[in-house]
Amino acid sequence: MKSLTLDESIFLAAILLLEDRAYGVAIRRQVLETAAKSVSYGALYSHLDQLFRKGYVTKTFGKPSAERGGRSKIYYQITRTGLEALKSSLAVQRSLQRSLLDAVPGLAIDKI
Repeated sequence: MKSLTLDESIFLAAILLLEDRAYGVAIRRQVLETAAKSVSYGALYSHLDQLFRKGYVTKTFGKPSAERGGRSKIYYQITRTGLEALKSSLAVQRSLQRSLLDAVPGLAIDKI
């Protein structure tokens, strides 16, 4: 399985946390809250399209609404492949963290 970038991990985690409420604005807000990462809408949708093309997420269209000018929200959901990729990415991050803590006495992760 191909490794995820940090951004891919962040976006997949946001989608997973939002469950059935994962659409553009909510995902952007979740990324800001959980990763303290501000992202433009252009970058957001670029990442979401990339995750979709890789098969890590699916997208479905909600009902059109008048307040959105008759447009539908696009909802994203993590796929089994996306979840496995996220788990693998988290395992690599944990391994790296353990290695650093073992190699550098007194290193506090919160100071990195």
